[in-house]
Amino acid sequence: MLRKVRVLWALGEHEIEYRWAHEEASSERVLVFLHEGLGSVSLWREFPDRLCQTLGIKGLVFSRWGYGGSTPRRPEERWGPDFMHRQALDFLPAFFRALGLEPGRERLWFYGHSDGGSIALIYAAYHPHGLEGLILAAPHVLVEEVTLKSIRKARQAYLEGDLKAKLARHHQDPDSAFYGWCDAWLDPAFRTWDIRDLLPKVQAPILAIQGHQDEYGTMLQIEEIARLAPRVRLLKLSDCGHAPHRDQPEAVIEAVRDFFFSEVSPNT
Repeated sequence: MLRKVRVLWALGEHEIEYRWAHEEASSERVLVFLHEGLGSVSLWREFPDRLCQTLGIKGLVFSRWGYGGSTPRRPEERWGPDFMHRQALDFLPAFFRALGLEPGRERLWFYGHSDGGSIALIYAAYHPHGLEGLILAAPHVLVEEVTLKSIRKARQAYLEGDLKAKLARHHQDPDSAFYGWCDAWLDPAFRTWDIRDLLPKVQAPILAIQGHQDEYGTMLQIEEIARLAPRVRLLKLSDCGHAPHRDQPEAVIEAVRDFFFSEVSPNT
């Protein structure tokens, strides 16, 4: 069931859509799903429910500000190279407060996809004791030319193809979602965006997942996470593009289950 909550933070008041997956779970643990740069609640489809049922915990699925049925980005509001930091460090804590979630009391895990994985890492670096674990699917820690090339291709599809119509099924304002993401990534100032200096500060264990056919990033992304963060497992998937939970859901669920239960005692 979709719900909405009003979130007050530095940029004003925003209405955020969210739902709970496997809400009946009795565990104090909550798996927070952070969507990709063009994602939303609906684009996760049934994956959060399947994964949370497997783990026996509930999940929080929501559309970040600017996406889905949440408050759209204003046309004059241009997101800059710091937009993921703002989502991680300003918006997320305000959203958790609005829902009454207290990291530490609720034992939080993150599942971050693409930009959502980057947001998860930024949050974890600044809140080293606020998370129990991170699952990162196709995260970004630096800018690669393959990423920019694919974003330029997506822009062409949005302007001349059917991408805008497809996104309109999942966003009340597809321009808000698309241009917020596209313009930030293609801003020349974004070429130097790099969060590798934050990785040694991430204390939570990490499972980092990348597909060999990912058109938005190479294995360098997760290999850098493994090189610099203290506690990392890698999963490299064949026949898998930028969305491992859509392309290889069974492999992802199995890997997350093994990772989760290796870090969590069944009796805790």
